[in-house]
Amino acid sequence: MNDGAVRVLDLFQGARLTPTQRRIAHSLVQHGPSAAYLSAAEVAELAGVSQPSVTRFAMALGYAGYPALRRELRSLADVPASPPEAGENETQLALRAESRHLERMADELGDLGTVERAAALLAGSRPLAVLGLRAAAPLAGYFGYFAAKVLPDVRVLDGGGTTLLDRLDQARAAGATAMLAIVLPRYPREALDAIREATAMGMGVVAITDSAVSPAAEAADVALPAPVGTQLVFDLHTGPMAMAMVLLQAVCDAAPEPVQRRLEEFEATAARRHIFEA
Repeated sequence: MNDGAVRVLDLFQGARLTPTQRRIAHSLVQHGPSAAYLSAAEVAELAGVSQPSVTRFAMALGYAGYPALRRELRSLADVPASPPEAGENETQLALRAESRHLERMADELGDLGTVERAAALLAGSRPLAVLGLRAAAPLAGYFGYFAAKVLPDVRVLDGGGTTLLDRLDQARAAGATAMLAIVLPRYPREALDAIREATAMGMGVVAITDSAVSPAAEAADVALPAPVGTQLVFDLHTGPMAMAMVLLQAVCDAAPEPVQRRLEEFEATAARRHIFEA
């Protein structure tokens, strides 16, 4: 998420929005400062909603109407982004943007209440289901690899198709009470369907996603926003990976079983089997 999109997102943080209003907010965030120059009709078309819905959205944020909200968006558009370092290339600029994302995440994690609430949902689930499809599949596997060292049964759901819901059914039948869903742009439909299905089964859902107004955040019980980098051909997932490890730390702190004992057992087994060279 670029700096302009972050400033737009700040307008919506803490607001109680309907699903339709979240769709509008998501469209505005995706377009960053350029959204300041869209008419209400253009925003409605962009979000796939009616024009009156855009007006109600502005009023839900405390503005008299969409023109007042657009003036606020324009004032944000006039705020200059952090100046680039002179002479730096595109790759350097992209990585510096990632550094700013992490700095912002660190500031927001001054209050760990939401992370702790997410960890409390996940820590007691036996098994723990971890969902990640398409671009999110490697991150789901990364989380699952380390989570399995401290939790007795972690099931990574990283493949779509007709078997995805079967595997979710099996996890629920085995006793799963919660699922971690990692959902990154472009938000696979199957991932969103799986979140809804898990909710319908009575499972708690924690989502790591790029924005507080993404479709996954809307569908989950607890959302942990972590921005992705968009300045290269493909997104950088530094933020979501950092958030995944922050969450796993909190899960370890909340786990009902002694984490240290499980880690020591793993190290003893690894040494006996000569798994690692060092």
